[in-house]
Amino acid sequence: MAHDLPDSPVNMVRGSRSESTVEVWPGSPYPLGATFDGAGTNFSLFSEVATRVELCFFDDADNQNCVDLPEMTGFIWHGYVPNVSPGQRYGFRVHGPWEPGAGQRCNPSKLLLDPYGKAVDGAVRWNEAVFEHYFENPDVRNDADSAPFMPHSVVTNPLFNWAGDRYPRTPWHETIIYELHVKGFTQRHPDIPEKLRGTYAGLAHPAAISHLKTLGVSAVELLPVHQFIHDSLLIERGLRNYWGYNSISFLAAHDEYSSSGAAGQQVNEFKQMVKTLHTEGIEVILDVVYNHTAEGNHLGPMLSMKGIDNAAYYRLMPDDPRYYMDYTGTGNSLNMRHPHVLQLIMDSLRYWHLEMHVDGFRFDLASTLARELHDVDRLSAFFDIIQQDPVLSQVKLIAEPWDVGEGGYQIGNFPPLWSEWNGRYRDSVRDYWRGTDQILREFANRLTGSSDLYAWTGRRPYASINFITAHDGFTLRDLVSYNEKHNEANGENGNDGADDNRAWNCGAEGPTDDEAINELRSRQQRNFLTTLILSVGVPMICGGDELGRTQHGNNNAYCQDNEISWLDWENVDDGLFAFVSRVIAFRREHPVFQRRRWFYGRPLRGVDVSDIGWFKPDGGVMTDDDWQNAFTRSIGVFLSGEGIPAPDERGQPIVDDSFFILFNAHHEPMPFRLPTGPWGDRWEAVIDTSHPVPDLRDHRELLAGEEVVVEAYAMVVLRRV
Repeated sequence: MAHDLPDSPVNMVRGSRSESTVEVWPGSPYPLGATFDGAGTNFSLFSEVATRVELCFFDDADNQNCVDLPEMTGFIWHGYVPNVSPGQRYGFRVHGPWEPGAGQRCNPSKLLLDPYGKAVDGAVRWNEAVFEHYFENPDVRNDADSAPFMPHSVVTNPLFNWAGDRYPRTPWHETIIYELHVKGFTQRHPDIPEKLRGTYAGLAHPAAISHLKTLGVSAVELLPVHQFIHDSLLIERGLRNYWGYNSISFLAAHDEYSSSGAAGQQVNEFKQMVKTLHTEGIEVILDVVYNHTAEGNHLGPMLSMKGIDNAAYYRLMPDDPRYYMDYTGTGNSLNMRHPHVLQLIMDSLRYWHLEMHVDGFRFDLASTLARELHDVDRLSAFFDIIQQDPVLSQVKLIAEPWDVGEGGYQIGNFPPLWSEWNGRYRDSVRDYWRGTDQILREFANRLTGSSDLYAWTGRRPYASINFITAHDGFTLRDLVSYNEKHNEANGENGNDGADDNRAWNCGAEGPTDDEAINELRSRQQRNFLTTLILSVGVPMICGGDELGRTQHGNNNAYCQDNEISWLDWENVDDGLFAFVSRVIAFRREHPVFQRRRWFYGRPLRGVDVSDIGWFKPDGGVMTDDDWQNAFTRSIGVFLSGEGIPAPDERGQPIVDDSFFILFNAHHEPMPFRLPTGPWGDRWEAVIDTSHPVPDLRDHRELLAGEEVVVEAYAMVVLRRV
């Protein structure tokens, strides 16, 4: 609930504006945003073009009381207001030039959210007043008051009892990431109280924690939780911005995921969620969207930065600043060349780590952040600042290494501190298991950490975030059930979503009663997940894949805030969950699958190696000619557990079991002859994806030179006895 201001008018018409009688002191330019100190609140806003800044307070009836910020220091407007407490709703009005042709768009009739606001209450009500122009005449300034249709920033209380909280700090090579949506993960969970479903508190509920712990993941990667906006076009179609890649306030936890209220309570609820996950040893990684905002292009709404200092915050077209450079496909791109924009992003990151205790960040369309003038610059200012920051240089940093602009696909080109979503891993493994012709060298590189992409920059294997599926695209079950996307529910005539899915429906499109096809689909899911979990690098599982979740062929469910996207806990594949959980436990038991350094051998030549070897089905070592055969579907790899160059706490090499993994993506069973010589005398099968339940130890002993038949589309993991 918002607090009444001293001397604020009463019995006013709802939404009216009054002359201010609020006492305002000069205050301080830093920190930016609204800072409560126990007696009042300091307000601070950057704008290089403003000639006057009004601070507007709102009571519970949406009556507004506005006062000028009295001081300006280095283009930062500031003032201190006594007696303003947490829960107080506010916004800004910025006076200044409105010259779109010069990139300047100040309009004091528009209420603006605080870029540094730590909480937001309410949603945009889509009315022409929230735009700076008229729909019928975009060149004419619209001076209608937008306040009745705008959400409000909220003063928050910084106090929270973090006693006993510890960052888990799981080493990268031991990390297993689980990508999930805060709402979708628990919205349909029957063991979570209805009031808590779809919220931060729901994710912290014992039922949710139990699933994560049983599965065995070490980190959750949350789809965007920065305050975001539901696009007007989606609202008109009865849809919503489910994924949340439409941020408007980089320091605010999204209010719709709060079960306790939106007047600042969302902050404490988020903190309690993090503290609870930390208690269970689970790290929290945020998917952050700093490349653009919800204000769109020149025809988009005016919600915050566009009206505060448009040319400072956004990349404008150099030949015509009325328009925006768009490397994101959303209408605008943040201006990473401006020091105050860099400061905003860095302050946001530090806030989420130091105040909200999150453990790392995954940067959406990270190539956009690297653009200085036009090209992607690996040593851009943003990455230089991260590199030298004593706090942020120590957290987990993950790049989505592409954007939609020219030259934006930058896998392998990020600096040494960074890990990257490895899109080439996804594509190669998908192609292999669906039987597509490809040079096995590519598949082998992806299995062993992608040294061809990352070793040249001095990075380790955990630079590669390996994944088969993510929120964007088919779920794993749909990947093996559909050849084509089925996005009719999105209302875009099937024009949205990727067309190149590298998917295979196993013989029928969508649900089928054919038992053979359904069995093959189940086996393929086990193949994908086992390959992912046992590959060198950091595995990332898309939430629900371990349960057989389907989106019914929708590969772009960004707008489906409904049963299409939410996890269906009543209809899960318990067998798949048991299988995946056991394979994850198997990985965690064996350091050979958690390598911190590259293989020392020559893994693509198979000659004179001790830590890795590649074999043909006949038991012979792979030759150069064998690697060039695009028709090969079957291969074996030996991984030595002796002298793994990943030192333990005493600085000694780790000794583990050695393994021989047999891959068969052929449509028929394939006999493999076990190699003779130094590779091993006796073996036992510990994983076989042709079996629906991981019966890991009840297998007969096999001798060197014996033949092992691997079923069609299956893999077998052998342990050297």
